[in-house]
Amino acid sequence: MIKCIATDMDGTLLNSMQEITEENKQAILKAQSQGVEVVVATGRSYREATYVLNAAGLTCPVICVNGAEVRSKEGEVISAHPIPKQLARKTAAKLAAKDVYFEVYTNQGAYTMDSDKAVSTLVDIVMSANPDADRDVITYAAGARVRDGLIHMVEDYERLFANDDVMIYKFLAFSFEDGKLEEASESLRGFDELEITKSGIENIEITHKNAQKGIALEAFTKAKEIDLADTMAIGDNFNDISMLEKACRAVAMGNASFEIKALCDVITDTNEESGVGKAILEVL
Repeated sequence: MIKCIATDMDGTLLNSMQEITEENKQAILKAQSQGVEVVVATGRSYREATYVLNAAGLTCPVICVNGAEVRSKEGEVISAHPIPKQLARKTAAKLAAKDVYFEVYTNQGAYTMDSDKAVSTLVDIVMSANPDADRDVITYAAGARVRDGLIHMVEDYERLFANDDVMIYKFLAFSFEDGKLEEASESLRGFDELEITKSGIENIEITHKNAQKGIALEAFTKAKEIDLADTMAIGDNFNDISMLEKACRAVAMGNASFEIKALCDVITDTNEESGVGKAILEVL
């Protein structure tokens, strides 16, 4: 019997307009009404994740920034796995040397030094999951990152590294140029404390090695006294692999890549067809 359901957001719970469909919403509410824990597991910051959940009228615990932070339904920080500041400085220097744009995710939100690229980064993530979507429409929707203050501007990332109140959770690096991300990834291979994955065609995500969705999901279910044998995970991209491998029932979205589908027990409909809602109703 499934007692915990973990779902990714972009390309999974969210459609191309970065919204939770009514079918997905009702399925989550039905699961919660039956005592099933529904936890969102996303690469987004807590603020960006709850922005979408609040718009749909949903409240869920959140595994955010790929597992770097876990928060309760009430928003309380349950656990955190930041990148040490000196390692964060070295990581930023490596990315800058490779001339790739990157954002820094922290316990106080996400930061950018280029607001235009902050929008195009999210467009990339959405278009990767929804290749047939209208890029202009997606670009306007993604603009909410800047319009609604979901990402902050900073002149120099050193301000974050030097602030003792700021914990560095993730670097999101982005490039359209062939080979640049591979070079950036390779330059970071010697840093054993880092985990490198991706959530879109033109990005890489860099977190602490203990900041993974699967590790966070295992800790979350243990705290709730739920066995992983009673857990289902739903995802579409490479940063979902760790939790898909941990869960007893692994569900790939219809829009997921072949590699992700091959890892999973079940393939549901696409994110445009409310695949998450269908997967939830199937196990209730």
